[in-house]
This record gives sequence, C-alpha cells and structure tokens, in this order.
Amino acid sequence: MTLTLPPEVQACQLLLAGQVQGVGFRPFIYQIAQQNHLCGWVRNQLGTVAIHVQGQHPDLQQFIAAIFSQKPPLAQPQCVTWQAVLPENFTDFRILASEANSDSDIRVPVDLFLCEACLTELNNPADRRHRYPFINCTQCGPRYTLIERLPYDRANTSMASFPLCPDCAAEYQNPHDRRFHAEPIACPVCGPHLSWVHKGKVIENNELALSHAVAALRQGQILAVKGIGGYHLLCDANNDTSIQRLRQRKPRPSKPLAVLFPAPPHSPCQVVEKFVILTEADRAFLSQAARPILLLPQRDGVRLSAQIAPRLREIGVFLPYSPLHHLLLNAFAAPVVATSANLSGEPVLTDNRAVEQRLSAVADGFLHHNRPIVRPADDAVYRPIAGQARPLRLGRGISPLELTLPYRLPQPVLALGSQMKNTVTLAWDKRAVVSPHIGDMDNPRSLAVFHQTIHDLQALYRVKALHLLCDAHPHYRSHRWARQQPLPVTTVLHHHAHAAAAYYEAQTTGKVIAFTWDAVGLGDDGRLWGGETFIGQPHRWERVASMRPFHLIGGDRVGREPWRSAAALCWELGLNCPVSPHDVVHLAWQRRLNTVTSTSVARLFDAASALLGLGQTADFEGKAPMLLESHSQPCANALDVPVRPNAAGLWQADWSVLLPLLLDSRQSVAERASLFHHSMAKLLLNQAKILRQQHNIQEVTLSGGVFQNRLLSETAVALLQQAGFRVTLPAQIPCNDAGISFGQVMVYAARFFGD
Repeated sequence: MTLTLPPEVQACQLLLAGQVQGVGFRPFIYQIAQQNHLCGWVRNQLGTVAIHVQGQHPDLQQFIAAIFSQKPPLAQPQCVTWQAVLPENFTDFRILASEANSDSDIRVPVDLFLCEACLTELNNPADRRHRYPFINCTQCGPRYTLIERLPYDRANTSMASFPLCPDCAAEYQNPHDRRFHAEPIACPVCGPHLSWVHKGKVIENNELALSHAVAALRQGQILAVKGIGGYHLLCDANNDTSIQRLRQRKPRPSKPLAVLFPAPPHSPCQVVEKFVILTEADRAFLSQAARPILLLPQRDGVRLSAQIAPRLREIGVFLPYSPLHHLLLNAFAAPVVATSANLSGEPVLTDNRAVEQRLSAVADGFLHHNRPIVRPADDAVYRPIAGQARPLRLGRGISPLELTLPYRLPQPVLALGSQMKNTVTLAWDKRAVVSPHIGDMDNPRSLAVFHQTIHDLQALYRVKALHLLCDAHPHYRSHRWARQQPLPVTTVLHHHAHAAAAYYEAQTTGKVIAFTWDAVGLGDDGRLWGGETFIGQPHRWERVASMRPFHLIGGDRVGREPWRSAAALCWELGLNCPVSPHDVVHLAWQRRLNTVTSTSVARLFDAASALLGLGQTADFEGKAPMLLESHSQPCANALDVPVRPNAAGLWQADWSVLLPLLLDSRQSVAERASLFHHSMAKLLLNQAKILRQQHNIQEVTLSGGVFQNRLLSETAVALLQQAGFRVTLPAQIPCNDAGISFGQVMVYAARFFGD
C-alpha cells in the first residue's frame, strides 16, 4: 500500500485495521517511529491500532512506508483512515494503554507456532528459558485459545493469573525487547508448569514430568498430552500393539490417525520426508505458522505402522507447533501418533479434570499443564488437490477464518451450518467469521461446544446476531436449535449453501455452473439430493442437472453400511445384489418400507466400494469412498454415462451403465475402481458441456464432500480445463459440510442485491 502525505503535513493520525493485534505490531510501530526520530503514540483499540505521529515530513513519509513494507511477518495492516493534524507537545514516542471503549473493528488473532528465535532459546543451555515448555514472544504462542475478551492484553487472557516475575516484567515493558507486550510471556519462575499423572501419582516438576512422559511412550503406553487448543492422545507411531490398543479404547477401529514428527531446527522436514513424498510446496505448507495436518502419500519401503491408516496410501502428517511438542518429540526422537483426545465423534477435550474423568479408560498417563484453555481448537486438516492444499477441517492457527463478503449485510446474522462437520459463521456488514471445527452434532459434548462457540464469537467480536440462518432439514440439531431461539430464522437449502460457498472463491459476478456432489441434503422437492448441478448465483440457483434417482433403505444406517447403497442400485435395475446379507431387506425395499429417494453421488461411491469387495460396513463416514480411491490410479479410459433430460427438463445422468463394470470380476479391483473414478469425471464434463451449450456459461465450481476425493477432482478439473472451462475448487473454505455455514451467509446476503 502507498500513502503519500502532502508536503506541508508535519503531524498525522492513522487508524489501522486488519491483523494488527497479537503479532507484535505496537512494538514495531514504536521502533520505526524511533528510527525516524518521530514523536507521538500508538495504542490498541478494539481490533484496531491508532497512531499519532509527528516530525519532519520526510521522516513521516518513511515511517508510513515502513508500516507496510517492513511489517512483522504475521501482521496484515490495512489503513482505515488518516488525517493531518496539528503537532502537539510531545517529546518522545510512547505506547499508550489500550482503549476498550472505542468503535470496534475487532480481529481475533489465531494461535501461532513456536518461532525460530524462541526455538533457539528453548535449545540454548545458557538461556533462562532453556527447555521451558511455555516459551513465547510477540511472534508466536497461543492467542485465540487463551483470550477471554478483547482488547488483547494480558489481563484479558487466561495468563492473567500468572503475575510476572521481575525479569519477565522488565522484558514486557522494554520497547526494544522481543517480548515487549507479549501477552502470554512466561518463564520457569512465574509461568505455567507441567504435571504428570500416572496411576494416581502426581509429579509437579517440568523436567521430571517430561522424562516420565517420554519413558511411558517408549514403554508403549498411551498418553493424553495438553497442548494449545486441547489434548492429544499420543503413542509410538511404530508400535502396532500400542496403536491397536488406542483404537480399541477410544474406540476408533480403522479411521486414519495423524502422525506428529520431530522437526530438527536446521531442517524441519528432515524426518517427515523419510516417510512421505514431499514437494517443495508441501514443505512450505507444513512449515507455516499454523502448522496444519497435511495428507500425503507414504513412501514405498519406509513405512510407519500399518495400523495408522489401514489400507490407505496416505497419512496425515504435521510438525510440532508448541515448545512442549518440540521437547517431547526431540526426546522421543521418533514420530508419534497424535489424535484428538476425545471419545470418537466428540470435540477435543481441554480441561485437566475432565480429560482424566472421560479418558481414564483410554490413556495410561496424563501430561497436564496449568495454563487454562479458554476454548477448544482442534488441528486443521488439508489435502493437496489439483496443485493446491485444500482444507478438509478448519482449526487451530487457521480459524477463526475471517473473510470479506462481496455484499453488505443489512443486519448481523449467525449461520448455524449443517449436521455433520459443523461450523458456525458470524457475519455483519461485509465481514464473515467462520468458527473452528465443531464436529458432528449427534452428541451432548458437540452441542455444548456449539453453544460455547456461538457465545464466544459474538462476545469476542462484540456483535450480536439479529437473524439466524440454518439448513432446511428440520431434523438437523442446528435447525431445531434455531427454531427454539427468539430470533427470526431463514432456512437455506443444503446444496444452495454448498454452491454459494464455492461461488465466493470463484471471484466472479456472473453466473456459474455449480456442481454439488455429496452424501445428503434436503431438496426443495422433499427428496434427498446429493448429485446436483445448478446454474446461477447465490441469490438464485436453478437446478439443471442431477443423477438418476434410486431408493435407499435403512435411514441413517446407509452411511455406515455401504452394502445398502450397492443393493439399492442393483435392485433398481432388477439385478441380484452379491453383497446384500438379508433377503428380508430386499422385500422391505420392494414395498418401499423405510426407504428414501436419493440422487447422492457419495452413495454411488459407497456402492462401488461395496461391490468391489472393499467393505460392506464402515466404522466412520467416508471410509468406503476412501478405500475405493486408495485402490485406484490414473487411467486413460472412461465409460460414457448417458445424460438425458427427464420429464421435468432436468439433465439426468444414468449411472446404470456403471453396474456391469462394477460386477465384472474378470477385471481387477484396481482396474474397476480406476475406471469408475474416470467415468464419473467424464460424466461431470459431459453435463458441463451440455449446460455451457444451453446457457453460454464457461465458469464451473465444484463443492460437496465428494470433491475431497483427489483422483476424481484432479481428473475432473483437468478435463474441464482442457475443454475451455474456468474451474474453481475451494481453497479457503472446506468443500465439505464445514463450508455450509459460510455458504448460508452468502445465500442470505445475496438475496438483498438480486441481479
């Protein structure tokens, strides 16, 4: 940004918004003011930084240029206003106390990894914070998970209960120190400490607690370790027995587990790249400040325990982001399984006492600390697809995710998301804030975190929602909750929200062809959609293409029993189903008892997986399609799936031609799985071509959980681009149901602007 002052100006005031709190911005302003011999002041307001600066005009101009060209690495300042003022009677430059009563333009800082300078001190025997598990500075450490209210000052965080010792106080008050106004600042004298709990015995010493934890890992035990946004369950990633025991206790029979790798300071990816295939982009992504989990292919010949991701080619990997993780991993000197400390399906646990009570039958030992976690933040998860890492789950270091809307809202709204992979979005004016991952809304703890997140977002941003947005499905927990509140409610169709979220990332103002392929969402015809294509914009979607409908039996069990989808397709064509275990189910299906009509592409993938013998049941959502992809590979062939208009003029794809392929045992599982993927991608292309010819639209968006499938998405994107389409696959917002809440906001906001 360039801001040029008129030559007569000798004093000015600036108001800066953006990411300017929790990133060392005020000390930076102080330093560049001194370097340019300027007087005045800087102070935090609610979400903004106000500056009064005065001196010689050339010095003022250099100061303003430095704000944007030399800013701290994590800062993202935006000039809201500036004005020339008369010089005042200042003799120096100062940092003033924060002002909590100003107009709010709040930006909540996210949690950060351990910076290089602090990591050097952590490993330096001569430093007073040598091996201290809570070392931090203005460029690193927890933020979102310890802020109780804003402005971001120590007194407003969970560190308020730790009075600073004289040494820390001197650093905190020294404008030339890296820890000047580092709100979570601490040291072994005055800060949080570790404790180790094992079989009722408690050890309250940092080094002893760490050594006992490492010894327990080496003995094959399972640890619950408190981090920044919650607890992890850790065990040796090379110990089959330990991992099997973890799976049995959690319980998590086969869902993939993430792996945390040691990160040597001189080469953070040195260890992880021995086990997975890394590109330069992958290295940079893993090493970023958020330190997310990234799904990557395992190397042949050098593998961790097969129990980590049974029958899959990829594993989720990430690097240490807190000093405690660095100390543990350095001492253990090997990768560890690191999965959220919870009972399967629930949000991550954060409280010392609660984790011991709820996980007493899961963890053998507990490595606690006494710094309170104000709110949970699970690890973010990404997958490289079509040349870019795409989010599967928003979490620590990424969210709250702040986005600028293309429309201005008439009033603050709260969008409540979906039933699965829930997030909520608070939006007002042209701002939207997407929460961290909450999870599946089918257990009491998820509902508790849902309620807490709704309260916290409104309290932190000082915005009170006046209108609620929810999914149109009346049985979703979020829908029911909305109806119980004393606020007006607008329902949004599930697939309209998917399409709108992807439209945001397309950065267009025209119409798009929006493919929304997923498992289930209520349609405006009362049927369960899942293979829909729309044309239009967020305020007006027209459904123009779909899949041939089929009848599913079994209600909610369909998602965990892929054989039901296989049976539905076979029976729809009058074929015997080789994987159906119950004749009575077929009889009930024929009578349409407990059946629903569906157009779900996710269920087509479930059916394909079951018919190929990859599993008739699934202990986690998405397992069947993941196995199908894992057994596939790129190929040049594809079947032509017919696309014809139905009686209502909807371009309907007839999946029936895929059944003979899937039932042909003369071909290998890999051949059939690969051909199925490429046929589905070609089907998508053919639908897009028909709609382009009909509506003259070149822009295509892809959303819905099916597009988490890398082989399908990369094949579809390549085919579309070769055919001259401009394609958007979301890279900021998850394409799965975690993006629904933001899509609901887009639909609602767009309705006020029409064409």
